[in-house]
Amino acid sequence: MEFIEESHLEDLALGAVFLATGGGGDPYLPKLLTYETLKKYGPVKLLQPQDLDDDAHVITLGGVGAPTVSLELLPSIEDSLNTLNAYEAQTGKSVDAVASFEIGGGNSLLPIMAAAGKGIPVLDGDGMARALPEAQMMTYAIFGACPTPAVAYDYEGNITVFNTKTTATYERHIRSLALASGGMITTAEHPMTGEFVKQSIIPGTLSFSIQLGRVLRENKGNAEELLNPLQNIFEPSIYGECRLLYCGKVTDKATRIEGGFDIGEAIISDFNHQEAPMKISIKNEFLVATIGDRILASVPDLIVLVDYESSTPINAERLRYGQRVAVFAVGCPQVFRSKVALAAVGPKCFGFDFDYVPLEEIQQF
Repeated sequence: MEFIEESHLEDLALGAVFLATGGGGDPYLPKLLTYETLKKYGPVKLLQPQDLDDDAHVITLGGVGAPTVSLELLPSIEDSLNTLNAYEAQTGKSVDAVASFEIGGGNSLLPIMAAAGKGIPVLDGDGMARALPEAQMMTYAIFGACPTPAVAYDYEGNITVFNTKTTATYERHIRSLALASGGMITTAEHPMTGEFVKQSIIPGTLSFSIQLGRVLRENKGNAEELLNPLQNIFEPSIYGECRLLYCGKVTDKATRIEGGFDIGEAIISDFNHQEAPMKISIKNEFLVATIGDRILASVPDLIVLVDYESSTPINAERLRYGQRVAVFAVGCPQVFRSKVALAAVGPKCFGFDFDYVPLEEIQQF
């Protein structure tokens, strides 16, 4: 695949929502806006990271804030391009290609809109191979990239420039700005050379999302029948293991916006009332799945909820009491299993008092 075209967007959005593990922002409106953007500007070149020039100037672009807010503070078709233009104006540097923070939900589509409007490529890859809530959790930062100079653009068209010494400081500052700007902003950040991107990006995730979306679309229906098609696509990929953990009805869900994140948990009860309920812990994304004191899956592995009847992936902000769902778990790429990476993305980073155990090492019951 050499270009992202209008015909790819339905599958891309569907696959990206699955990989988003509940986060990344609802893709419905960004998908419609991307359709209109591609109609206006034409297809976007999908560039493989290894084909970048070493001295290319690359930035990442996406939305920062609480995904719940994005259902009300709606994005504009111009937000992504305006953010990219503001970055170039503030830094005096031309951008040669854009990449995603995360291959998740709406954030998989915003860079495509910016690239289309600017006439530059979008990279086939991202910094998470899923969605995660904080800047220091991107592989770019884990490999040593500084997120600044960065530019933030809000719904009123205000532009804020950041220059920080550390990613942790940047995360605090950008999150505070998002809170002060209605809860959601668009940012251009992590300026990198092509040489650095080749070392730090997780390649192939944009095209994989399209393939995954096609599998979901072609196997729409009862979620329990989706397991084999999912295992067939995930097993040879960078992800590996895929399991169906639980099926049931959402009997409780409580979230709140805290510190610029959607924080809370959901309880899912077995259809037949024969199993103990499952608890899903949430911080923008679905982070940990437990039954009693037994951990079935945890971040950085992927926990995904889909509608039981249609197999449509569900964002955390759209999860509701009474929904009938299936819970899948998928292994994370090898890059997140090192000690350095787990120090940024492991369960303890989210306040859980246990170490990460890979999905394939957790006994199934």
